[in-house]
Amino acid sequence: MRARTRELFQASHDDNVSRLVPAQAVIFDFNGTLSDDEPILCAIFRELFAEYGRPLSAREYFDELAGLSDPEIVRTWLGRDHPAVDAVVERRIALYRERVADGSSVAEPVREAVRYTAARVPVAVVSGAARPEIEPVLRAAGLADSVGTIVASEDVAEGKPHPAGYLRALALLDGGLQAPDVLVFEDTEAGVTSAKAAGMRCLAVLGTLPPDRLAQADEIVSAIDVPLMQRLLD
Repeated sequence: MRARTRELFQASHDDNVSRLVPAQAVIFDFNGTLSDDEPILCAIFRELFAEYGRPLSAREYFDELAGLSDPEIVRTWLGRDHPAVDAVVERRIALYRERVADGSSVAEPVREAVRYTAARVPVAVVSGAARPEIEPVLRAAGLADSVGTIVASEDVAEGKPHPAGYLRALALLDGGLQAPDVLVFEDTEAGVTSAKAAGMRCLAVLGTLPPDRLAQADEIVSAIDVPLMQRLLD
């Protein structure tokens, strides 16, 4: 049984913020949150950057790049004005789609949790990934009908940790929702910072980063599953 952890829930919070009011909408980050694929992304970027004479270690990826949008990752590592930014991003997307085409990166408990959530409140995805890599995975995992709104890297000018993606999702969600009505799931510092800057409650999911890197989140959980969503929604 996957126990939910709260080891870094901050003392400055009087209560578990995620439990004060049931969520009226839920937004999931994609890479590393819905899709357990950060090691795949790391391997792809390492392959690509090595071709440009800028080797990248796994530690450097997770310490410095995880959670940023694809274009921002390339600009950060190869240089902001590097002429191959677009080409590297296109190749990254193609390689990613080859490796996760069957949807297996989305675990069955996560699929069940998303379906459970979508039957009760609006569900969105906000990601630094591109739409052509998000949508095929959602379809293969049987979640395309459960996710009503997608905000991808090409939909905003500023990627995470800027809040633009979450603010755009809020505007697209139905029902006149306010930011505190929305609960976000993230797995990186940049993602948590983005969600909190948008005024939303945020749960960090362990797996990509250690707990101490996720201290800004309202709560830290070990996994996404139906029992967790029952606690947050019912």
